[in-house]
Amino acid sequence: MSVNKEALFAHAFNVLPGLGALRLGRILKFFGSFETAWASRHQEIIFKTGDEALSAILEPRARIDPESEWKKLESSGIRVVSLFDESYPSLLKEIPHPPAILYYRGKLGDTHPAVAVVGTRRATRYGLEVAEILARDLASAGICVVSGLALGIDSRAHRGTLNTGGKTIAVLGSGINHIYPVQNKGLAEKIIEQGGAVVSEFPPDYPPDRWTFPQRNRIVAGLSKLVVVVEAPQKSGALITANLALDYNRDVGAVPGEVLSVNSFGANALLKNGAAVIRSSQDVFEILGIETPSNQMLDKLNGDDQYLVDLLEEPSGTDSLLEKSGLEPGVLNQKLTLLELSGKIKNIGGIFHKA
Repeated sequence: MSVNKEALFAHAFNVLPGLGALRLGRILKFFGSFETAWASRHQEIIFKTGDEALSAILEPRARIDPESEWKKLESSGIRVVSLFDESYPSLLKEIPHPPAILYYRGKLGDTHPAVAVVGTRRATRYGLEVAEILARDLASAGICVVSGLALGIDSRAHRGTLNTGGKTIAVLGSGINHIYPVQNKGLAEKIIEQGGAVVSEFPPDYPPDRWTFPQRNRIVAGLSKLVVVVEAPQKSGALITANLALDYNRDVGAVPGEVLSVNSFGANALLKNGAAVIRSSQDVFEILGIETPSNQMLDKLNGDDQYLVDLLEEPSGTDSLLEKSGLEPGVLNQKLTLLELSGKIKNIGGIFHKA
């Protein structure tokens, strides 16, 4: 890894405890260069930024050797890109507070076109299936899938992409040396192996915290042209990502969910407020202006879905389908909703018909 002076000094500032992304950005704003700022006296930095709290934060700077810190990155295989680099993701540069520095393992590059697929950690079977199939079909069309490596929807979106050999980017709410949750360390390695990237704005050894995950959501939204929320309760990090995407003038879509499901409250609320309805990958392609075959996502039925469609050779109501299918009521309702939205079945006066 060749030495990039701006990245080197950005990293040196970033390892100062308590500095944070906003202060790092403020230093860059007033000095125009991290190298220049590093060579400046403490009082000059405090005076220019107007931040008295920097006095204590900058004190350990005298004990930091930027070259040594950089060598630690090189030896650990962590790559760095700063705002000054041509390889910095162009979409991410457009947001109000882009990270001054990104750490990553794998291949980052530019991410066009990229779509974020996000949702709750406590996903239902319906949400997990949709996330995996949607990500798989998007990746098959050459779209980079972005998510947060969390349990639930995020993990399934990453796995769906990997299953078709596609590229996916995982944005962490911790340093790269602290993969969280630990259960997804293997998933992170597979993402890197298949040409994707694991990315963070936090120094490599930074541990996860409650506030770091909402902060990383701006990167998920910033890397993507479209954010798709699969499942999200009323208070969900996925909704933070969607709202940030709207602030950044990006498209937002949501997968319709069962109206009585707590996990669908957030996604359905987004739809009520004007988010695009995402019934299949074809809806995503239309938003992005990409021409692709229409036989995506829900045209590829899994075993339960196909069984339900086959049961409707003779039109049936919900009670009859519950008895015949053996599915739980919530699962059945979710599947019927998705099949109806995909055009596989029709609901006529409460009786379901095969389309």
